[in-house]
Parts: sequence; structure tokens; C-alpha cells
Amino acid sequence: MHTALLLIDIQNDYFPGGAMELVGSVEAGRRAAMLLAEFRRNSLPVIHVQHIFLPDTPGVEIHECVAPQEGETIVRKHFPNSFRETPLLEHLRERKITGLVIAGMMTHMCVDTTTRAAADLGFSCQLAHDACATRALSFGGSTVAAADVQTAFVASLNGSFAKVRSAGEICADL
Repeated sequence: MHTALLLIDIQNDYFPGGAMELVGSVEAGRRAAMLLAEFRRNSLPVIHVQHIFLPDTPGVEIHECVAPQEGETIVRKHFPNSFRETPLLEHLRERKITGLVIAGMMTHMCVDTTTRAAADLGFSCQLAHDACATRALSFGGSTVAAADVQTAFVASLNGSFAKVRSAGEICADL
């Protein structure tokens, strides 16, 4: 199996001081950086996904903790699903990539949507749960804490759509 690292929306807006700060973004960014370093060390493909909210703003830029290097692919998107109206699927198929290690932001939105789409498209997915971040959500007068949102979304992906593991466990197997 050919495996690539898919870093979804690890952008300045989600970190402290950003327009949409997430709970645990700094820690998740550190673990994503650990995955990135291991993929680079093993000369494995890396794909950075960048969600374009407000073009040409500092918040939309990929965070320095996972800054792309020359030769690494950047896929820009406008929807939660990283495959929708992007060259991502074609890029993966051209390179015969069949497995994805996924990390990023926001767990409940773009990470969830992309992981489900990848599994539906036939990719074998591993989700680095501790290299993802989210926020609290509200509905019907109730608020769900970010930690509970994270747990619920990761639990729903585990098994059917991805093998959920820690970044450390994934790195140890590369």
C-alpha cells in the first residue's frame, strides 16, 4: 500500500488569536508536526489542504508548525470535503496512493467530511485523533463541550471509515 499524509486545514485562523480558534489546536498542531516530520524522514508523500475562507488574509495561511516544503502538494478548497471540486482524487490516483493518514482541523467538519469521502472512494484511512482539533457546538439550547464533540466524531469514524490511532502509534508503524 502506498500511503500519504493528508493535513487538512491546519491554518492560522484555528490557532490562538485566529478568527476561529479551536480547543487544543496548539497540541494538535504539535502532533501533526510530528507526523509530518516522520513522513518527511521516510520520504513519503505529504499533501497540505488549505480551506480558502477569506483569500489573501493571514488567517488562511497554513500554520508554521506544518509549513509546506518545496515539492509538497497544496490542495486549495472551498468546501468541507477536500475532494469536492479539487484535484485531490486525481492527484492520489495518479500516484497510486491507496492509504491516507489524516490529521487536521476541524474534526467535526472538514476532517469528518473528508475522512468519510476518502473511505467511500476506497482509500484505507488512519485518523490521528490527537492531531485534530475542534470546538464546542450548540443546538436546541444545549452546548456540547469540545472534548465531547471530539470524542463523538472520532468514535463515529473509527472502524467503518478509518482506523483511529494516536500520532505516536502511526509514527511507530511508518
